[in-house]
Amino acid sequence: MELPVIDLESYFDLSSKISSRERGCEMEGLESKLQEMCSRVSTTLRETGALLVKDPRCSVEDNDRFLDMMERYFASSDQFKRNQERPQLHYQVGVTPEGVEIPRSLVDMEMRGKIRTMPKEFQPLLPSGPDPKWRYMWRIGPRPINTKFKELNSEPVIPEGFPEWKETMDSWGLKMISAVEVVAEMAAIGFGLEKDAFTALMKEGPHLLAPTGSDLERHGSKDRVFAGYHYDLNFLTIHGRSRFPGLNIWLRNGEKVEVSVPIGCLLIQAGKQLEWLTGGECLAGMHEVVVTDRTRSSVEAARAAGRSLWRVSSTLFAHVASDAALEPLGRFRGSTSSTGYPPIRAGEFVERELAAINLKGRRGGDSSTPSVPGGQGEGMIQPPQANAFLA
Repeated sequence: MELPVIDLESYFDLSSKISSRERGCEMEGLESKLQEMCSRVSTTLRETGALLVKDPRCSVEDNDRFLDMMERYFASSDQFKRNQERPQLHYQVGVTPEGVEIPRSLVDMEMRGKIRTMPKEFQPLLPSGPDPKWRYMWRIGPRPINTKFKELNSEPVIPEGFPEWKETMDSWGLKMISAVEVVAEMAAIGFGLEKDAFTALMKEGPHLLAPTGSDLERHGSKDRVFAGYHYDLNFLTIHGRSRFPGLNIWLRNGEKVEVSVPIGCLLIQAGKQLEWLTGGECLAGMHEVVVTDRTRSSVEAARAAGRSLWRVSSTLFAHVASDAALEPLGRFRGSTSSTGYPPIRAGEFVERELAAINLKGRRGGDSSTPSVPGGQGEGMIQPPQANAFLA
């Protein structure tokens, strides 16, 4: 399926023209065009849970630079990578080895029951064990000084031999957050809310750049599951284009489709916090990452060209601030479905989600118990506080 591509440069241009002109017929025409563009964003998120954007501030070169560095890192020896492992900090900084994150669809019996009711052709692939992928956690943007949901006060982990690491991670992460903020602004306008309805809630949120690395040399067999069927807990998730396809999403009507991300585009997916703020009008998008025929074709092309066979996903999770209230906004407050989304602090919402699958409080890295959510949407590890991330 080809998702519509939203060119943010057109939005910037229209916004600039509107802000520099006086009221009049021409102004009304510009505002109508802007509203139409924003309505396209909100409609696409509502119907598909995903959106493609092109942001002139996020170049192909930026994406390639990030992927090149992460490919080199993930291709390092396991022994080297484990030097950046911080299990005592519940993997909230540094690297998470493969086999640590457990997909929710593996342990959530209610979810597995719903999967069995789907038409066979739309069912996701069920994983048989922990995710065979590595992940690196890197915080993006400032955090609040005063909060009820203190994160671990740990220093970022920088691997030796990568002098460009901090600048590359910060640069790409901040650019993707900027893209999310524009899409959030457009979605708010499209949904008939105030322009800053979403972005004001994102200020000082626990945004996290969390790229994954999957070794297609070892785990490249067809139907291998890298990220089991799940939704993302956060507000919006953004990805740069991966060099290997494999993402499947589920539309609101239940149809399963494989997503193709054009070169130069970013993929944005709706998370559970957006669903809450819209009173269920925009549902969190269900998705999975698996090895498909297209993945295998890309693997063969990369092998023939002598390129890396590590599949890197430049995932960034954008969040509502932990102390902000999650509740239906504006016109969504009076909707028939809004009663299912009572007011709750974003941090408390995370705690509730953890408790819902009876995993809160167990210790990550303890082989005697399952791991607990920490990877936003794709896997589960032990949370440090209410800012943990849930599959």
